[in-house]
Amino acid sequence: MNSPQHDAPPEADNLHPRKIALQIFTNIIDKQQALDGVFDSSAEFAALSVLDRSFVRMLVTTAIRRLGQIDDLIAFAQDRPDSLKSNIIRNILRLGVTQMFFMDVPDHASVDTSVRLAEQENLERQKGFINAILRKLGREGKARLDKQDAGRLNTPEWLMKLWIEDYGLTTTAEIMNAHLTEAPLDITLKSDADHGWWGNVLKAFTLSTGTLRRITGGNIRDLEGFEKGQWWVQDAAAAIPAQLFGDVYDKPVVDMCAAPGGKTMQLAAMGAHVTAIDRSAKRLKRLEENLQRIGLESRVKIEVADACAWRPKKAVPYILLDAPCSATGTIRRHPDTPYLKSENDITRLVSLQKRLLEHAAGLLEVGGIVIYCTCSLQKIEGEKQIEEFLHNHTNFERMKITAKEIGDYEELINENGDLRILPTHLKSQGGLDGFFISRLRKIS
Repeated sequence: MNSPQHDAPPEADNLHPRKIALQIFTNIIDKQQALDGVFDSSAEFAALSVLDRSFVRMLVTTAIRRLGQIDDLIAFAQDRPDSLKSNIIRNILRLGVTQMFFMDVPDHASVDTSVRLAEQENLERQKGFINAILRKLGREGKARLDKQDAGRLNTPEWLMKLWIEDYGLTTTAEIMNAHLTEAPLDITLKSDADHGWWGNVLKAFTLSTGTLRRITGGNIRDLEGFEKGQWWVQDAAAAIPAQLFGDVYDKPVVDMCAAPGGKTMQLAAMGAHVTAIDRSAKRLKRLEENLQRIGLESRVKIEVADACAWRPKKAVPYILLDAPCSATGTIRRHPDTPYLKSENDITRLVSLQKRLLEHAAGLLEVGGIVIYCTCSLQKIEGEKQIEEFLHNHTNFERMKITAKEIGDYEELINENGDLRILPTHLKSQGGLDGFFISRLRKIS
C-alpha cells in the first residue's frame, strides 16, 4: 500500500510529532503562512529530537506537495464528498493519507495515530468518520492512486492555465510532474579553486556552471565547511545571474533586492564592492550574519531601503535586479508556493517589477549593465517584461547570453539570447529551479 520513501518516527505510535505536524500544516494551508517561516518560528518543532524533526518536516512538505492527490483520495472515500466541512478533520485526514500512500508508515499506524490525534483535538464524535475514511482507502485507495494524473491534481487550475498559455500542454505537463520530486542540495563555494576537494568531502559533483550538487541533501549545519563559511546553499540556476557580469573584481555592483543574499555573497566572493539593498531589515540582518560567517562583510555595504526610491551618489556600472516575483520556479523547494499565491499577486508583482526595472535604468551609467532575473515560470514576469522594457527604452540593448558562459547548457538559452530555465532542464542531473535571466546594456 505505502511506498517506502521516508522513515517513520522512532516510535510508530508517537503522537507528539504528528500533533506538531498538524499545527504546522494548518498554519501553512489554512492560515496562509510560508512553510519555512512556520518551521523556523515553531518552538515545539525545534524542541523535537533530530529524528522526529526529520519526520515532521517530511510529513508536512509531502502533504503539501501531494495535496491535490490527497484531497482526491479523501473525496473518493466519502459517501458525500461535499460533506466534509471541518478544516481540522480534513487536515488530520490529509496527514493520515500522506503517511499511508507517500511515506513508509504502515497502514494500521497511519489509521490508529490519526484517530488518536482526533481524540487529542477533542473530536471524539468524529473518530468513527476518520477511521472509516482511512480504512476504506486502505482497501481501495491504491487503485484510485494508480489512475490519478499526479502533476495536474497537485497544480492549482489557475496556475496550470497560465503555463499552458506560455508553454503548451506537453511542456506544462512536464513542469507539473517535475514538481513532484524534491530538489537536490546545491552549493556555491567561496573559492572556485576548491571544487575537487569539497566535492569529495561533501559527496557532491560539479555541474559545468560551477555549482556543487549533493543529491542526498542533509542538514546543512551538520556538513563540513558550513559553519566555517566555506560555502552557502544556492540553487544552480540562481547562481548564474551574478556570473554573467564577467570580471567585477574591485568594481561597484548594486544588488537592488538583495535578501536573502546568495547573489550578494557570490558577487562579494568575485571581488566586487557590493551595495546590498532591501526593504526588509529582518532579511538583511540574516544576510549580514551570513556575510560574517563567510568572512565577506568588508566587501558589502548593506542599506535598508525601498529599491524603487533608493539613489546612489552617482550613476553605477553594474546592477543586479533579482526582482520580487511569484517564485513559481522554486516549487520543488517550496511546495507551499502555489497555495500562497494568486493571479492577483502576479498582477501586483508584474507592476512592481516594471517600476524596479525603470528605476534601475535611471541609476545606470552609459555602458553599464543591468541583469534582470526572476525565479518565476510565467513569461509575464520575464520575457514579456523585457520585451516591453526594450520597446520603451531604445537606449538599451540586449547582451545575448552565450552557451560558453553557462557551462555549455545551450538548451537554457531562448531565441532572443535570454535564459529561460525550467525545472525540467538538466533532468538527468537533478533538475533546476525555474528562472528567467536577461542581460541589458545602456548604450546612450
